[in-house]
Amino acid sequence: MIEGLRQIREFVEQQLEYETTGHDYTHIERVVKLAKLILKGEEADERLVLIAAYLHDVSDDKVTTNPEEKRKAITNKLKEIGSDDLFIKNVFEIIDNMSYSANLKTHHKLSIEGQIVQDADRLDAIGAIGIARTFYFGGHFGEMMYNPKIMPRKDMNKAEYRKRGTVINHFYEKLLKLKDQMNTETAKKIANHRQQVMLEFLSEFTDEWNGLK
Repeated sequence: MIEGLRQIREFVEQQLEYETTGHDYTHIERVVKLAKLILKGEEADERLVLIAAYLHDVSDDKVTTNPEEKRKAITNKLKEIGSDDLFIKNVFEIIDNMSYSANLKTHHKLSIEGQIVQDADRLDAIGAIGIARTFYFGGHFGEMMYNPKIMPRKDMNKAEYRKRGTVINHFYEKLLKLKDQMNTETAKKIANHRQQVMLEFLSEFTDEWNGLK
């Protein structure tokens, strides 16, 4: 067992116990599983990968109104399990720079550990699970499901990206782009299949919306 991993897992489960936007602890568990799968094909620091995978959403402003307070809680927990300053810095280097919104205008060069966590997180945003999470997230924030008169947005900055759109447009604004942004060969293979799942869903959705089926 990796040193401190059980304590980190329990900490994250407690932090995200009441999370209702699709970034809950079950999402974290899937990201960790995917990270372990990707790790099999990469040379990387397993402890850093798995701890960052567990912690990546705890201080995200999508799930907390006080990111700085959560960052302090993360730092305290990492120190509690014996992490040194460099390890803590590396964890935050990953979780601060891996998100889609953080890379809209600037591409952050992540370590191989960061690339693995990023790939695992993005894989959970696409495919069948991604479809379910997208509607769950949109419903949570009261987004319109679809309006063919509202076109997908392009070339957004983070502030524009965070403004509410429609659930279906989110596929075109973000999710369908993720396949080509995967870092590792394992993630690229998984993403190819999940991309097809989304494309088939969108085709079926449009046909049904227009009364063609």
